[in-house]
Amino acid sequence: MGSGTVRDLVSGQSSGSGIKEVIAADYDIAAVRKLATELGDPRITPVGVDVRDAAGVKDLLEKADLCINAVPTFLDLQLDIFHYCLETHTPYVDYGGMGIYTEKQKAEHDKWVAAGVPAILGLGADPGMSNVICRSVADELDTIDSINLFWAAKLDGPDNPVLVPAYSTLTLLAEFARPSKQFYDGKLVEMPPQSGKVTKILPEPFGKTEFMHSMHSEPLTVPFSRGIKEKGIREMTWRLHLPEYENSLWKSMVSAGFGDFDDPVDFHGNKIMPGEFLELLIKRNIERNSSLIPEQTYYEIHFATGIGTINGMPAEVTTTVMVNPDPLYEKYNDAGTSMNCSIGAQMLGLDLVRPGVWGPEECLDVGRYFEELRKRKFEIKTEITVIKK
Repeated sequence: MGSGTVRDLVSGQSSGSGIKEVIAADYDIAAVRKLATELGDPRITPVGVDVRDAAGVKDLLEKADLCINAVPTFLDLQLDIFHYCLETHTPYVDYGGMGIYTEKQKAEHDKWVAAGVPAILGLGADPGMSNVICRSVADELDTIDSINLFWAAKLDGPDNPVLVPAYSTLTLLAEFARPSKQFYDGKLVEMPPQSGKVTKILPEPFGKTEFMHSMHSEPLTVPFSRGIKEKGIREMTWRLHLPEYENSLWKSMVSAGFGDFDDPVDFHGNKIMPGEFLELLIKRNIERNSSLIPEQTYYEIHFATGIGTINGMPAEVTTTVMVNPDPLYEKYNDAGTSMNCSIGAQMLGLDLVRPGVWGPEECLDVGRYFEELRKRKFEIKTEITVIKK
């Protein structure tokens, strides 16, 4: 994700943002040097850093105008980096952490306001763009009963004999293994893993698609946001759908115990976390069998449907973002997530976000944000249906 964001920051889509330098910092200095060489942009500075070294991280932050935190959530360092940014007065962005840290980070809003520093939480595709989609829906409605948010992925082409996860293995395991928080009847409610199943008929190539709840941060911020909360919202939910084969596979992995994040396995005297072992095994298998991976066409759909009123009439509003195959995305690691983080970081860098700790729907201008998405070949559509009495 981080390498994809670096790629977008120095791309033609980001011209005009005044980016003078991108410090690409990683424990694996060879990896960021390779990225810098590949992109060939003199603004990229590769740096080696161990994020467990607080002094080293803060030294880097002192040199930066903002921080994009691309460290995986399950390394349990997200709050540390968040706090380092507050100490160094460095504006902060992260890709989200499935809601694991969202409430703790939001609770520090007043500290960031007092320090005069802005932070945006959960700024990728989902969460991130998805939050802005919810804001788009909410802005069309005078009163809001519910906003339901959905994401689906679809692969067309030959079957792949090699498992290539749609995103982080640990994230996927958590989404299938852990309960989620959804906003029902005006309050957050814990829902069981893989619950809340609904089926939608979507445009091709998706067709009939089943969705389920999973851990995510959108229900933790959207219904509490200014301009949404006041409209009376009583329900706000998140659901996902993965390609059929992957969906059944991750269910099986969880049923086999790979979704246990808290109790390591004793393997000949060595403590091994099941999910971390699986992640390493999948990575090795992809590297060894990359020649077997077929060409497949990848599609994504993101949409939110809001129910409420417009001018006193019952109304339904749906904003949809489609990600269709395009050569622009071919060299990205999850183009949707990495590009969206780049867009939000640039808006933060242009001083378009006021101090405090925000969800994307609270601080990013919808029109300007969608303009940036269209530059990157995202298709956006809003449909409004008003039922006249």
